Amino acid sequence: MDAALFVKGSVLLQIIDLIHSGSPAVYQLRPKKQEFGTLTRITVGEKNPNKTNKTILLVGETGAGKSNMINALINYTMGVKFEDEVWFQIKEEKKRSQTETQTSDVIVYEIFGFEDETLPYSLTIIDTPGYGNTGGLKQDTNISERLLNCFQSEDGVHELHAVGLVIKATDNRLNDRLSYVFDSVASLFGKNLEKNIVVLVTHSDGRRPKNVLQAVEKAKIKCAKNEKNQPVYFLFNNCQDEDRTEDTEIMENADKTTVTGIKQFIDFLEETAPQKLVRTVEVMNDRITLTACIQNLRERIEMTELKQTEIRQTQEALKKNEEMQENEEMQENEEFTVEVNEPYKDKEPIDGGRWGLFFYEGAVCCTVCEENCHHRGCTMAWKPEHCEVMKKGRCTVCTKKCPVSAHVKEKWKYVTKTRKVKKKLENEHLENCNKEMKQLTAEKKQFLDESYQHVVRLEQIALKADSASTIDHLDFLIEKMKEEGDTEKVQKLEEMRSRVDERTRAALLYKKNSEKQIKNQCNNP
Repeated sequence: MDAALFVKGSVLLQIIDLIHSGSPAVYQLRPKKQEFGTLTRITVGEKNPNKTNKTILLVGETGAGKSNMINALINYTMGVKFEDEVWFQIKEEKKRSQTETQTSDVIVYEIFGFEDETLPYSLTIIDTPGYGNTGGLKQDTNISERLLNCFQSEDGVHELHAVGLVIKATDNRLNDRLSYVFDSVASLFGKNLEKNIVVLVTHSDGRRPKNVLQAVEKAKIKCAKNEKNQPVYFLFNNCQDEDRTEDTEIMENADKTTVTGIKQFIDFLEETAPQKLVRTVEVMNDRITLTACIQNLRERIEMTELKQTEIRQTQEALKKNEEMQENEEMQENEEFTVEVNEPYKDKEPIDGGRWGLFFYEGAVCCTVCEENCHHRGCTMAWKPEHCEVMKKGRCTVCTKKCPVSAHVKEKWKYVTKTRKVKKKLENEHLENCNKEMKQLTAEKKQFLDESYQHVVRLEQIALKADSASTIDHLDFLIEKMKEEGDTEKVQKLEEMRSRVDERTRAALLYKKNSEKQIKNQCNNP
């Protein structure tokens, strides 16, 4: 059946036929839909530039109830009341097969035209895919990349009035999975957003959510606090679209819980100053660069150590040859042959690499340095110049900090291999070997210093610098800094690691176990 028109307030809405009739009658809205970049914008009504707008970002784990909350906020904004016996859905639920990867884009909902009905301002709600989804940890990385794109895009969002951490009232204990979700969310933002982060409790029965608040406090989530120094929270019930013909009084009380929660949330939005997202963009960019830098560093150190092994083999052969010349009075500088393990770079296809509207699973590689500058998580860039590790036309990761033009984005990455080769040498090569060894040692130290600076930078600007995504980097850097004997930097990094709490370690454990499980599934389909 064709779409119909429906007037609510002063806005003419286009709706799809009934999802189901009854009490309430549930309708699917058909708002204006636009794609920009990897983002989707869904708009109800027409924007009035003279009206104030408030922007909310919703984050949480899969199944927390974000979809119902968005529908509730939109119905409240439109002035829908319990006695109207009608309910509108803006979120169109799509059934997915178990094998289909759930990589939903970040969706920006805009509700205009109701400013004089219920609210004194229009609303923008940013919905994110759920953390801990069946898409795996790779999707969680994609969420932050899509948000970064949203915050950086000219047509995107550049300030937030509130970040809603959506949690079910039934989440009554802080397990490793929930620790991972909290940690992932907190690691996204700059320090300036702390007082704008609030807890939105779904599936609430109207009572104070003691268990949820204890979980949030135990996880040490930095968020807005009330006069009792407790997390600011608002209650929502998720049954507004359910049949009311029975248990009408219970359903009406449930609706009152949500309406009260929304009103209190609206008051919070009125009183709270918006925060620019410049610092959050810096945090997201720095995390991406740090991860790329550390991965590149690991590969460079691997190559350096293999080269050092080759040089040591050459040095040992040269020294042995010198001794033989002395003992047997052989002619000096006589050429001889030695077999060594020579490291080299090869290209290896990336599983799952594919072209689409955007390029996923590809690698940004430097063809001059023969290095992978960003190959784990580079899902947003169509071309190397669009990659987050590029700044002012140059790469921030590869050894020579080469220009963008030296880079490619393809379905392969560089891998380090070794091969047995025979080299013709003379004793005079020993001095050259010693020089190359010194140069490699100096380069290795420089690589470590670069990564160290990224970690220090995050500590200065991030709401949660010591997230699970950073702990692995700390352990790696500490190990390598100890090898270099840099006690000052080792002490600083160990101080940072000592501040990592139990819940962050639990989040890291969940992350590693999930990665292992996904790897096993890939190996045993």
